[in-house]
Amino acid sequence: MIINKMPPDKVKKVRKLYEEDENRQISRVSAEIENEFYLKYTRVEETVEFAKRMGFGKIGIATCVGLIDESMVLSEILKKNGFEVSMAACKICGFRKSDVGVGEEYMTNTSEIMCNPIMQAEALNEAGTEFNIVMGLCVGHDSLFYKYSKVPVTTLVAKDRVLAHNPAGAIYQAKSYYKKLMK
Repeated sequence: MIINKMPPDKVKKVRKLYEEDENRQISRVSAEIENEFYLKYTRVEETVEFAKRMGFGKIGIATCVGLIDESMVLSEILKKNGFEVSMAACKICGFRKSDVGVGEEYMTNTSEIMCNPIMQAEALNEAGTEFNIVMGLCVGHDSLFYKYSKVPVTTLVAKDRVLAHNPAGAIYQAKSYYKKLMK
């Protein structure tokens, strides 16, 4: 089901949210960048441009340890564009998966360290970041990071170990597959 209508009172209430300064600025800047750089800029370039136009000075990167090299490259790109960068890796202040009730059957060993996306958010909040970038956090861990970040967040890399971090590939493949079946 595609939802394309809402009650008028809800529409009015949501529309009013766009009058808040930050929401208005994010919406305006996003629309300008989309129009100006559509099919011209990569997502990295759009992210840099967005952060510049928003006037952000401190950017946080919440990264998976498996993407630490890519996050270091991103950090250098951001620094060369005038930003101060703080990075928090997923295993920050980690604890055992069993501490949150993960059963042994879901671990390779019982001392396996769990990712700590809430601490990642807290660390970047403490660092005073004004905008955060997610680099390949696991499904669910990203949700907790978004929930606890006190500043706007964008996703640069969505983790998909099977498809080289291109989750849309599965959709394109399925779309092509099902199109053949529907002939």
